[in-house]
Amino acid sequence: MNEAVKGFWAMVTACVIWGLSGLYYKMLDGMPPIEVLAHRTLWSFLFFAVILGLKGRLGELWIALAERRGRGTLVIATAAFMISANWFTFIWSVHFGHAVQASLGYYIFPLVAVVLGLIVYREALSTRQWMAVALAATAVIVLTIGLGVAPWVSLILAATFGTYGLIKKGLRAGPMVSVCAEVLLLSPVALIVLWGYHAGWWGNAPGAGHFGGDWKTTLLLIFSGPLTGTPLLLFAYAAQRVRMATVGLVQYLNPTLQFAVATLAFGETVTIWHAIALGLIWTALALYSSANLRMRRPQPAAQPATQRGLGES
Repeated sequence: MNEAVKGFWAMVTACVIWGLSGLYYKMLDGMPPIEVLAHRTLWSFLFFAVILGLKGRLGELWIALAERRGRGTLVIATAAFMISANWFTFIWSVHFGHAVQASLGYYIFPLVAVVLGLIVYREALSTRQWMAVALAATAVIVLTIGLGVAPWVSLILAATFGTYGLIKKGLRAGPMVSVCAEVLLLSPVALIVLWGYHAGWWGNAPGAGHFGGDWKTTLLLIFSGPLTGTPLLLFAYAAQRVRMATVGLVQYLNPTLQFAVATLAFGETVTIWHAIALGLIWTALALYSSANLRMRRPQPAAQPATQRGLGES
């Protein structure tokens, strides 16, 4: 296989892992989501730190944190807050029967990113992109009216991941180094949370922490590190080898699999309002993708004057 084909399959594999990850977190739904998040943070840090250490790149963590005369720490801390809020909301949605809303959030995310790019970087939107954003907004309104409450899970996931991507755009550090720095900053909080569960600080009985309770749960919690890190490494590998248009289109595999898991594996109900909103979002994504493909299509080179036919100017 050539490099482009390898990149394509790496991207597909990453999206399949993300799309099916709800099955993993469902196996931990007997635990408080915040405890699962704390373990995900710590084991992710260990996973990335080991890889960076093996590559002799641990020093890049301190370079990333010291970037822009120390302001790199503040930027990475903000990114860390956004990704931890995103992770927590996703885990909570799986535990409490809102995985359908979570999948809708990741469908909406590319359109939220477009709006954030407009606001922050003044990136111009084409007519098709404006239409896509309008359709996505209509989908949110339909869900709010039909269900009697705003789809907060979808909106939080889309907003936090969109903001996270916006922050990451301004970082010089690569994806593995920056994510490792993020979970490094979150690790002290995660340790306090877990210590509190084992010590009985949060109103629970001492020793109520789940790590070490049985081998199955313990292994599942340790696995949260590779589960978080592996698709990110595959994504970074793919992004260097395939066109961004391909990356954008293949990413829709993630929420599609999330939706399938929510409905087929978890048995969540899809109302007529979900169906209408999903149709609007799919139409919006089709417009958005066609607009991106059109903008990235190479323009034909201008013909030399001597080769132009009669009547051309």
